[in-house]
Amino acid sequence: MSADPATALAARFAADGLDWIVPAWAAPTTVGAFFTTRRGGVSIGATASLDVGGASPRDRSDAEAIEENRRRVARFLPAAPVYAQQVHGVAVAAIDAANAGAARASPPVADALVTRAPGVPLAVRVADCLPVLFADLEGTVVAAAHAGWRGLAAGVLEATVAAMDAAPSRIVAWIGPAIGPTSFEVGPEVRAAFVADDPSAVVHFAAHRGDRLLADLAGLARRRLARVGIDNVTGDGWCTVTGAQRFHSWRRDRSPGRMAALIWRDAPRGR
Repeated sequence: MSADPATALAARFAADGLDWIVPAWAAPTTVGAFFTTRRGGVSIGATASLDVGGASPRDRSDAEAIEENRRRVARFLPAAPVYAQQVHGVAVAAIDAANAGAARASPPVADALVTRAPGVPLAVRVADCLPVLFADLEGTVVAAAHAGWRGLAAGVLEATVAAMDAAPSRIVAWIGPAIGPTSFEVGPEVRAAFVADDPSAVVHFAAHRGDRLLADLAGLARRRLARVGIDNVTGDGWCTVTGAQRFHSWRRDRSPGRMAALIWRDAPRGR
């Protein structure tokens, strides 16, 4: 019996010496997803070695390395992915077969992407912010969201779920590596942004020093997903700040290095 697609993908990574992460979640086998780490690229210095860069690699002096890194990522995808021009907002861009080419050439201004088209990978870039991947249990729609604290407080995850146009009880989510609850120091204004909408969210903040707090970004995300009816949420548990050998971190290094969370759907079998 052949391995399921997720196991086969993980085996391909291992064979290539890559420590990229394949989500362990309840998405159907027609949905593919993975998260890149720092390993497997050609970048040097602070962003070594795999850095997928910004919305447009041409904006960087090391554009050639970033382009090669992206080509290496695309080897494991059915097509080149669609990236977004992320602005810590709540906009969700709907990608389909008709506009995917234009979106690749000119990334949409959005912090989440959603598609029902098979063979169109979606990508969000992170280096401390939460990458959240979504799929419905039928495998008809997938989405990827970038959620820093501003976007999370403003409702980017809720906007992503709404754009999927599927019953929340039929949606599963995966939270990838991000800044952990012992590393994310914030001011009281961050707590205020969350508790203004949900007073009980205060449980995800811990006193630290002076008026500074430690925030559990993944815990806040799980809470907001539960409020819209999504309880099947896996992942979490990696800290980009403390995992220096594996992950880029803006808070730790103040470098532009970025990782990618990617998701796509395949055509249903038998067609």
